[in-house]
Amino acid sequence: MSDQPKFRSPFGDIAPALAAYTDDVLFDDVWKRPELSPRDRSLVTVTALIALYRTNELPFHLKYALQNGVTQDEIVEVITHLAFYAGWPAASTAVGIARKVFEETGSGA
Repeated sequence: MSDQPKFRSPFGDIAPALAAYTDDVLFDDVWKRPELSPRDRSLVTVTALIALYRTNELPFHLKYALQNGVTQDEIVEVITHLAFYAGWPAASTAVGIARKVFEETGSGA
């Protein structure tokens, strides 16, 4: 067993099975598959969340992307690129969320 703390879902108190799937399958299996690096998985995840307008999950995954080595400039470029594929409202909303995350993490301009 590892000394590293295990990721824990914030909703385990009300949805323990969903929390277990999130912790054990998503973050302990899917995110650790060797075919994509954590950095690449973060880029894919952030892109999907922006394109699908999943604003609730976006702040967590933007922070996670920064931890996984995605730069602020790369995140902004993803958002700009997606404006043409996912739509201006999705990109505009993502900019506001990214701004807050950058300020919170000290990575903002």
